[in-house]
Amino acid sequence: MAPFAIRSHVAPLPSQITVKHSPIDQFPRIDIKSPLISVKRRRNTIVLASLSGENDRAIEADGKNTQAAALQLRDTPYDVVSRDALPKPLSSSQFSSSVSDGSRLRVAYQGVRGAYSESAAEKAYPNCEAVPCEQFDTAFEAVERWLVDRAVLPIENSLGGSIHRNYDLLLRHRLHIVGEVKYAVRHCLLANHGVKVEDLKRVLSHPQALAQCEHTLTSLGLVKEAVDDTAGAAKHVALHKLKDTGAVASSVAGKIYGLNILAEDIQDDCDNVTRFLMLAREPIIPGTDRPFKTSIVFSLEEGPGVLFKALAVFALRQINLTKIESRPLRNQPLRASDDSNNGFPKYFDYLFYVDFEASMADQRAQNALKHLKEFATFLRVLGSYPVDTSMI
Repeated sequence: MAPFAIRSHVAPLPSQITVKHSPIDQFPRIDIKSPLISVKRRRNTIVLASLSGENDRAIEADGKNTQAAALQLRDTPYDVVSRDALPKPLSSSQFSSSVSDGSRLRVAYQGVRGAYSESAAEKAYPNCEAVPCEQFDTAFEAVERWLVDRAVLPIENSLGGSIHRNYDLLLRHRLHIVGEVKYAVRHCLLANHGVKVEDLKRVLSHPQALAQCEHTLTSLGLVKEAVDDTAGAAKHVALHKLKDTGAVASSVAGKIYGLNILAEDIQDDCDNVTRFLMLAREPIIPGTDRPFKTSIVFSLEEGPGVLFKALAVFALRQINLTKIESRPLRNQPLRASDDSNNGFPKYFDYLFYVDFEASMADQRAQNALKHLKEFATFLRVLGSYPVDTSMI
């Protein structure tokens, strides 16, 4: 596979939510650097709310005045939102009623409108109000601070492997995995109307998307330039009306930003599937009425066969492991060696993330974790949730 070129001069894509830590707040404050979220309550009305704790009341602003002040995007097909537009924080009563009466949940995802993560969120929660976030961290915090009900974030891709950032964030935050959703990724080559394939000189997209379409893009002689996300690349091409530049993104992104689809299914491997996790503030009650999966994270003392013993607690009970991922232990990444090596660091300490096919309502799973706790230095259940057996 030939290497692809990444240039650093691409104009940064419009951001959404950024996180700034304030010494006077218990939690990080979320500020807005550029347009973010449109919360449509009725036509020509945008609901605004402060997240800093200085002003918690919602303000209704006239749609036309707000649009005129926002990035000069009036009369464009894109969402036009005030700089301070954010979802109104939830209250306990609002949350409980929204779940009980079946009204739309607010679901955070990373990216902009048209991202594959947005489609995954809508598959997980078909009637949800999808809320874009600039970073994975922001989506976690949005759930923790009651700004949204759920988050749907990628954890692994069948071609690109694990999203390590989200593994680290699962441990840093106290959210629970309440479900999973698998989404088949189908890349399209998008360009502005009137632009033909032979007119293109370069193509923008997320680095993984560019790598997944390496053969097709190389055969077209296009220079590949990496940006933050696929839908953001489509938005950038449309916003700047580029004539020599295309984007690799979804067909949904093409429709949202008014781009023409020059080619469909340009990925080199048709089996391109991303697995997403559904995260919530509270865990669900596991059952045994359908296939369940449980995700855990643990650490071990160093010693011969310790990892073998840890995994054997599942094999002894006929519990199938579907994934194991190791990540360095951040607070103590290196362990001192024995005296024979003069006390120099000898090896890394690791956390082990494991998924296994059993519900925590299953006695076998409970016994396996009790057994694991006998020699694990740390153990946490991240969630016990139904397996996604569908595919789109």
